[in-house]
Amino acid sequence: RPQRLHDMALRALAPLAQRRERQIEHREARGRGGAGGSTFLRVRHRAHDWLGRGLAGRLRGVSLNAQGWLQAESLVDRLQSRDIAAIYSSPQPRAQETVAPLAGRRKPPIRMLEAVDEVGFGGWAGRAVGWVARQDGERWRQWCLHRSRAQPPGGEPFEQVRRRAVAALHELGLRYPDGAVLIASHGDVIKAVIATSLQMSLDDLECFDIEPASVSVLQLGAGWQKVKMVNGPG
Repeated sequence: RPQRLHDMALRALAPLAQRRERQIEHREARGRGGAGGSTFLRVRHRAHDWLGRGLAGRLRGVSLNAQGWLQAESLVDRLQSRDIAAIYSSPQPRAQETVAPLAGRRKPPIRMLEAVDEVGFGGWAGRAVGWVARQDGERWRQWCLHRSRAQPPGGEPFEQVRRRAVAALHELGLRYPDGAVLIASHGDVIKAVIATSLQMSLDDLECFDIEPASVSVLQLGAGWQKVKMVNGPG
């Protein structure tokens, strides 16, 4: 019996030991990297009229409202001390408009990046959250509590969202190994990247917020990554 308890304890502690090893490898890789690596400014789009009403998703014509344009202008002042090597955006108009004032005063043009597009919400797009919760309750609970296995009806599995967004980050890291890259995107897409960097389960995304008009900062180098700021003022 003591041997059995000992074996059970070892199995329970194994994930903690593996995580500790990854943390040590992370620090060692960062130490070998020397330079600061790539810096990514993950900007969530500014306010639009769908906020608080429902799931805009990839609906056409969803642009910033008056408050959103004021927030977009404030981003210029917020980042005035930052050297930015490139500006990328989701194809959605609200994301492009968020960085338009900044791009207008800087050299980098806005480049479209499909990999950071909004979640494909399928049959939920254009619906109020309350409607979805009532009419498709089981699938909505899955979305809220078990995002790693969730998929809207006719939409995109969230694990696929994570894969495409993380792959884009690593590709840009190779392209800009020592520069700062601004990426205008969407709340859940940014959450997926941050959760991956923090080795969090996608099932825990509701544990933190990415507000409209916020800025989150990540660093990425050869064999290491670090979250510097989450949901900061933008």
